[in-house]
Amino acid sequence: MSEAARLEGRFKRRDRLQGAGFDLALPYLLLAPCVLIVLGVLVYPLWDGLRASAMLYRYGKPVAAVGFDNYLQLWSDPQFLNSLWVTVRFVFFSVAIETVLGLALALFCLREFRGIRLLRTVLIVPMVITPVVVAIVFRLIYASDAGMFTAFSEAMGGGEVQILGDPLKAFIGLVALDVWEWTPLMFLILLAGLQSLPQEPFEAARVDGAGPWRTFVDHTLPMLRPVLAIAIVLRTIDAFGTFDQVFVLTHGGPGEATKLVSIYGYDTSFKFQQTGYAAALFVTIGLIILAFALAAVRLLRRAGPA
Repeated sequence: MSEAARLEGRFKRRDRLQGAGFDLALPYLLLAPCVLIVLGVLVYPLWDGLRASAMLYRYGKPVAAVGFDNYLQLWSDPQFLNSLWVTVRFVFFSVAIETVLGLALALFCLREFRGIRLLRTVLIVPMVITPVVVAIVFRLIYASDAGMFTAFSEAMGGGEVQILGDPLKAFIGLVALDVWEWTPLMFLILLAGLQSLPQEPFEAARVDGAGPWRTFVDHTLPMLRPVLAIAIVLRTIDAFGTFDQVFVLTHGGPGEATKLVSIYGYDTSFKFQQTGYAAALFVTIGLIILAFALAAVRLLRRAGPA
């Protein structure tokens, strides 16, 4: 073999190796921007929050490392415990009502009739409106001087209706706002789940003479259980972080009747400048939500398909 042929073969092998190396590195090069964005948007803020939660801040500047003192102080803070209890009650009532209404609407809209597409579109409108706008509208509705309820009451010969000024009514009003805005999300998830169910069991149930209620209890609900569980978990996680609506509607008032942990953490950080304590609060809430999500997923896997 001539020297020219050997050189040509060597160059071809080198080009093949270089090409193979580039092909191996190409997926990582394409993923690099996404990885950098995740590191900058998620990982770094999480790490900085953990670091800040172990520090004592004064006027926005760290002055001393306190370790786990901020976390220990949380569980002896009556305001934090009260805000946590208010949040749990808010999440429980909101998610429960939204689940029931969303399932009922999904079952109703599962049928095909004239105008069903328009109805489905109208039902999801509240979900696409900005939460701040929804809160402003409901604040106008709840207003005691010129709100809708006061106008109806005066038209019937009554007086002003106090909603935002009464602790119980303000809490119910906040739940009603959340239900109005986020029931469409549960409706969409459950409607998609119902449409994906196999039709053979329902046809067999009709042949056997089962009524709508028995069909729902014996077939629809067991097969829909995984989708229902996922919808509840997702909505619960989202409800724990509710901030915009409460901030605009009541800012936690009257008193502390609607002060969720998000509002308490905001006040602690920006109003009272206790940055480290607020960071420990949000890290604790994040861990609580993570534990709930992991427990729900584990129970869902253990239950398995119905």
